[in-house]
Amino acid sequence: MIEEGPVATVATSAPAAATEAPKATASVSLAPAKASAAQAELSPAGRFVAAVNDINPADVSGTGKRGQVTKEDLIKHIKTGGGARPEQRVPMTRIRQRIAERMMQSKNSIAMLTSFNEVNLSKVMAMRKELGEPFEKTHGIKLGFMSFFAKAAANALQKYGVVNASVDGTDVIYHGFADISIAVATEKGLVTPVLRNVENMSFSDIEGSIASYAKQAREGGLKLEDLQGGTFTITNGGTFGSLMSTPIVNPPQSAILGMHAIKDRPIAENGQVVIAPMMYIALSYDHRIIDGKDAVLFLVDIKNQLENPHRMLLGL
Repeated sequence: MIEEGPVATVATSAPAAATEAPKATASVSLAPAKASAAQAELSPAGRFVAAVNDINPADVSGTGKRGQVTKEDLIKHIKTGGGARPEQRVPMTRIRQRIAERMMQSKNSIAMLTSFNEVNLSKVMAMRKELGEPFEKTHGIKLGFMSFFAKAAANALQKYGVVNASVDGTDVIYHGFADISIAVATEKGLVTPVLRNVENMSFSDIEGSIASYAKQAREGGLKLEDLQGGTFTITNGGTFGSLMSTPIVNPPQSAILGMHAIKDRPIAENGQVVIAPMMYIALSYDHRIIDGKDAVLFLVDIKNQLENPHRMLLGL
């Protein structure tokens, strides 16, 4: 009987403890749920701050009623290093430093102005569609837009020599050849390899040279002499979707032609509204030596050649 008493007591008290344990567990599990609910109850201003700065309110200690997170709590969280605000300081690459120097040189030394025009490229596109396949079979390279623009620019530079000139101190140097720099975007930055004597090059020569330079640029194989001596530059922001821009002149050159995206737009043609593939073109130039008249006539000449590509082939 003495042994049964304690056993009975233990047996009786054990169920009581077992029934009380879940109560304690339930009270503990409710605490985080209540805290999360309180933190999620943001004011409209608080929600805006959290969304803009990509902050999870559950990560912020609330000082409002019932632990509610306030706008001030979120701002304090940001000031003390919370939220998604990463920063990284890295040195400029040598090529990026050089590009920066050239851009500032252009800005500070050239009286730059930009003129615009638009080109209907329907005939160029029709020619590429008709002759693109046989051109590629014959020359082993695709017929792109750049060869049309480079050839048109070379022809126009022969007519308007001042656009092809450069300034050296108080002298103006007129170049009797068209060495055209073609802007090529690489992962390290923008480079401008030079096509020499474009006025004497065929379409296949231009396309082949551009493709070769682009490959070398991507692989880091361009030589210094490939990038020097250009008299005029063409850049194509349309490759990345640019509709219009004001390209920066590449000194000591005096002008740069900007190509842009081709967009189907309604235009008036022979008294009727038609949809045509249109491109805005821009000419930025050094107003110290190039007058507005020459710049506009140069741009109109390019427009006329591209809208009548057979004139270009005949040297007209």
